[in-house]
Amino acid sequence: MLFFGLSTWVLVLGIGAVMIGATLGGLFLGRRMGSSSDALREPLGVVQGALIGFMGLVLAFGLSLALGRYETRRADTVDEANAIGTTYLRAQTLPEPVRTQTLEVLPRYTRTSIVIARTVPGSPADERALAASQADQRRLWALAGQALDLKPTDSAPRLYVESLNEMFDAQSTRVYALANRVPTAVLVVEVAGAAVALAALALHLSLHLSTIRRGLAATVVAALLVTVLLVVSFDLDRPTRGLIRVPATPLVDVYTSMSDPPAAGPPG
Repeated sequence: MLFFGLSTWVLVLGIGAVMIGATLGGLFLGRRMGSSSDALREPLGVVQGALIGFMGLVLAFGLSLALGRYETRRADTVDEANAIGTTYLRAQTLPEPVRTQTLEVLPRYTRTSIVIARTVPGSPADERALAASQADQRRLWALAGQALDLKPTDSAPRLYVESLNEMFDAQSTRVYALANRVPTAVLVVEVAGAAVALAALALHLSLHLSTIRRGLAATVVAALLVTVLLVVSFDLDRPTRGLIRVPATPLVDVYTSMSDPPAAGPPG
């Protein structure tokens, strides 16, 4: 939650300040050491190379975690949209008056699912949307029970109950996936490791370059590149805010299709 609660620009500025600050600190520390550090140049080069390798490993690990969660959330959105679409089609085969009442609730339930996909997990708006969705679930389940009472031997109500249960499970999976984020400890290790590695790189360059200007340009570019990579990794793990979001397009398409007249009429 340490990084998730920050706005995008605060996150960019914060990470950038840490990376550039560590780089400048290492650069000027090397210049202050000056010629008295001749004996340390070779050991520092070995340490710097090891830290750069460690930074690359940690950044790749963090990026893979965030990207995996992002792809999972996109797949969960598609799965829920498919489950809602199947439930809506099967609801058209239910006996009256359950059919009409169910077809009135399902669009509202879908609209609430879209709201959940666009609100920050744990926020007041998200809590309200989840409460509304749970109320619609109870209403749909009660209507499914009435359909079974009306036609206890027909297959249509039983198939509908099966798809309804899958629809509920699909939303639960997606909601929990939205709240499943990369652990804060991993993110802290990424930032700290990158800062230490950049400081070591700047220190190493400042001991080998004749002018500080040449070392400054190279290390600042490296700091900016690392900052961009960290911001992308963190933003991937913020599905409903930031620059990289999980689209709710599949749910919107299903909701739009519900505005058309039902394809199947009520059973005779």
